Amino acid sequence: MKAILRSGFLVLVLMLAPACSENAGPYENGVAAYQRGDYASALKFWRPLAAQGNAYAQYNLGFMYDEGRGVPQDFVQAHMWFELAAAQGHEEAPKGRDLVASQMTPDQNVEAQRMAREWMDKHQ
Repeated sequence: MKAILRSGFLVLVLMLAPACSENAGPYENGVAAYQRGDYASALKFWRPLAAQGNAYAQYNLGFMYDEGRGVPQDFVQAHMWFELAAAQGHEEAPKGRDLVASQMTPDQNVEAQRMAREWMDKHQ
C-alpha cells in the first residue's frame, strides 16, 4: 500500500513539475527541488504554502514526514498534514493518513488528530 501512495505522489509531482524558473511559483519550485533530491529547499517552498492552507503543499509535507525526507520521520506530523489536506478535499490525502495511522499507536493517533484540530481552529 505504501508503494501505491508513493507512486501516486510521484505521479502528482511529475504532472505538476515545470522546470524551475523565474516564472514558476513557490509550489512548482518546491516540486523541482524535490525532484532534484533537495528536500530542504522543497520544504522551504512548501511549508509556508501549507501554513496558508494549500492542500497540495500539506499533502507533500505529510509525505515528507512519512518518509523522513528533509525532516526527521514523524508519523504524528505526517498524519496531521495528511488530515489537513484531506479536510480540504485532497483526493490522495485520506489514503496517506490511513496508511500512516496503521503504523501509529492509539495515543499517537489521538495526538495527531488533536494537532490537526488545533491547527484548523487557529488558521480558519
